[in-house]
Amino acid sequence: MSVNSSPVEKAWGHLHRLICGAVLLFLIAPILVVIPLSFNSVPFFTYPMPGLSLRWYQEFFLTANWQDALHNSMFIAVLVTLLSTVLGTLAALGLSRSNFPCRAAVMSLLISPMIVPVVITAVAVYFFYADIGLLNSYTGLILAHTIGATPFVVIAVTATLAGFDHSLTRAAAGLGAPPITVFLKIILPLILPGMVSGALFAFLASFDEVVIALFVASPGQRTLPMVMFSGLREQYSPTIIAAATVLMLFSVAVLTTVELLRRRAERLRGIRNT
Repeated sequence: MSVNSSPVEKAWGHLHRLICGAVLLFLIAPILVVIPLSFNSVPFFTYPMPGLSLRWYQEFFLTANWQDALHNSMFIAVLVTLLSTVLGTLAALGLSRSNFPCRAAVMSLLISPMIVPVVITAVAVYFFYADIGLLNSYTGLILAHTIGATPFVVIAVTATLAGFDHSLTRAAAGLGAPPITVFLKIILPLILPGMVSGALFAFLASFDEVVIALFVASPGQRTLPMVMFSGLREQYSPTIIAAATVLMLFSVAVLTTVELLRRRAERLRGIRNT
């Protein structure tokens, strides 16, 4: 590489960073503009704001309507996370076997809820639940959310198992270790970062879901996204923006945790390969 081309490459590098920064700013600008409105002192979406206030956060955290919806969302999301983590991990372990038949077809079927438009899934679940009597119940809503959350766990755990050395399990079995010991002592510690990452994504998928809940849930099972959606249709209030801000900060925290787990898994994989 010649010395004369170095300034040109540096210029292209700066231009590339500038373009990426502009695209990133374009994507997050709506969020950055909306968040300050949650501190507005008046119930209007206006700039400039006449004053600052925490009244909308107080309404979100202290009003029974919002808190009941938040508790419903947390309760449903936690159960969905547990159920989808177990099912997704078992499915990923089965798919990781070299002798598993029709692996590609089964994998495509498992992740199809991520590909099919959610409104189609919601309509199908609605008619199916109407026949078996699961409409307007926590059980039906949890199972419906599990359908959409499980693929996240399958993908995360499958990616973790991509570099898994199955000779470790064969060696442990050859030494007389029972299957449960092999799983707890060898497999589980290696796939745990992928399980936790998939569980966090499953939690967010259930916590933020609104379309299926609108079809399946009753007024007694109103989740936080359902209350926000109803508020946008019936009455505009900055409390919706305060709730959205809390959800965005929570999502950022979860995604940061996922990234830290991914880096930890890469470090562990690098240590095992050395």
